[in-house]
Amino acid sequence: MALTKNTILSHKEIEHKIKRIAYQIYESNVNETELIIAGIESNGYILAKKIKANLDKISNIESTLCKVTINKTAPTNPIKTSIKAEDYANKSIVLIDDVLNSGSTLIYGIKHFLDVPLKQFKTAVLVNRNHKKFPVKADFKGISLSTSLFEHVHVNLSKQPYEAYLD
Repeated sequence: MALTKNTILSHKEIEHKIKRIAYQIYESNVNETELIIAGIESNGYILAKKIKANLDKISNIESTLCKVTINKTAPTNPIKTSIKAEDYANKSIVLIDDVLNSGSTLIYGIKHFLDVPLKQFKTAVLVNRNHKKFPVKADFKGISLSTSLFEHVHVNLSKQPYEAYLD
C-alpha cells in the first residue's frame, strides 16, 4: 500500500501565515518595547527566526531570539535556552513551535519559562492539531486541523520550497 502525501500548506501559504502570525504578535504586544521570541529546536526555532524577521520589518519592538532545546521524547529532562533566565525575566515571551500535536512539548516549554516572573506569555504554532493530551492552546496559529491519531503532520522550513503535509 502506497503512502499518500497530502499538502496542507504550500510555500506561498506558509510565508503568508508567518506574516500574519507576526502581525498578530505585534498587535498583542503593541505597547511593549522588548519581546522574547523563543523557538523550540529545530523547526520551531526556524519558524521563530522567520517570524522575528517579519516582526522586525513591521514594528519597532526590540525582539530577542531565543533557542529552546527540549528532548521531545523525554520532555521532563532539563530544558536549555540560549539566553539566561535573568534576560527574559519580567518580559513578554512568545514560545513558538511548528506543530502543536499532543501538547507535551509546548506545555513543558511553558513550564520552564514559568520559573521566573514574566510580563506576558503567549504561544504560536504553524499547525495546530485538534486532539491534545494536555490542556494547552496556541494563541497564534497558522492553521487548525482535525486529523486522525494515525496521521502525522510534517513541516519543512529548512529548505525551499517550504511545505506542510499530512501522511
